[in-house]
Amino acid sequence: MSELTFRYATEADLLPVVRLLADDEYAESREKGGDSVAPEYAAAFAAMRKTPANRILLAEQDGRIVGALQLTFLPGLSRRGATRALIEAVRVASDLRGQNIGSRLMKHAIAEARAAGCALMQLTSDKRRTRAHLFYRRLGLEQSHAGFKMELT
Repeated sequence: MSELTFRYATEADLLPVVRLLADDEYAESREKGGDSVAPEYAAAFAAMRKTPANRILLAEQDGRIVGALQLTFLPGLSRRGATRALIEAVRVASDLRGQNIGSRLMKHAIAEARAAGCALMQLTSDKRRTRAHLFYRRLGLEQSHAGFKMELT
């Protein structure tokens, strides 16, 4: 196995990132994978690029994007003005799961958050993702809060 490298996504990476998002038993019905990038993904990525604290971190191996997550830094007033790192949409290519790619991707994201001066890192995870919850606990995350969401569309 060759070296795993990390970098931030560019517009040219959208198609493989969207395919990773759709390569998931819970997200496949809500994501639009395929052979081209749907306009809503391009618009969302353009909006993200306008906010430097909101990015897609990629794990790459042999020129293939094998993992991705969204990493956002949120300044706030609580916790004495602490900046939080928010991690969303963690994905590893289904054919490569169990090879430590997700752990290395998350550890890289945590290091990036520390380097950016974040005091706290948080993420949400679907209640059905019990294996993911074990994975996050092994990385040292605590399941400390109940999350709430509301679909607005």
